[in-house]
Amino acid sequence: MPARLVPRWARWVAAVVGVLLVAVMAFAIFEPIQVLPRMQLAPGFALTDQNGAILTSEDTRGSVTLYTFAWAGCGDECAEINRTMAAVRERVADEVDLGDTEFRLVTVSFGADEVPALAEAAEASGADGDIWRWAVADPALAKTVIGAGFGAFYETRSDGTFRFDPTFVLVDGWGVIRGDYRYATLAGTDDRVVRHVDVLAQELRNSSGVASLAYEAAHLFLCYP
Repeated sequence: MPARLVPRWARWVAAVVGVLLVAVMAFAIFEPIQVLPRMQLAPGFALTDQNGAILTSEDTRGSVTLYTFAWAGCGDECAEINRTMAAVRERVADEVDLGDTEFRLVTVSFGADEVPALAEAAEASGADGDIWRWAVADPALAKTVIGAGFGAFYETRSDGTFRFDPTFVLVDGWGVIRGDYRYATLAGTDDRVVRHVDVLAQELRNSSGVASLAYEAAHLFLCYP
């Protein structure tokens, strides 16, 4: 029985696939890459910011955004959170090349704060209302957005203050959570966040063409920092 001839187009397809696979393997070997995990979708929300304007999850699309959670009356208890946010803002601007992608920061209040109190807390923390904004969630939806959506724990004490776990959440421009930070380690939180923003920035800059296959392979094989 004569051997079946393989169509020319099939040979071309096999050759192209082979070249791509070799290119991906070479890229992964000679230019080792890391990626941040795609953890889950961030929640949708509509918040009121320190200027009384509405801030929605759609407003952050296309930007890399760092979220944290506090309330206007937090005072010294939130000093380290504010310090971390300010440090990340300055260091990302100085140390990370995000290209045309904007970096934003949002402090979400779970305290049902009025706008004047929110504005005062924002000013005290150094939030400028542009790159870094304070915003308050509707009390009826706060637990859903902050607790279930972002996974940040808080509860109301009998005196009206709050017990909470300091939490930071990094979200990419597609609305996917790429990192959360809630436990102290030897590296400061700002160090970890800035390093991870840089990893994400490299993915945003480089994951096109053949390199996109290498980045998808890095996700597949859990090449996380």
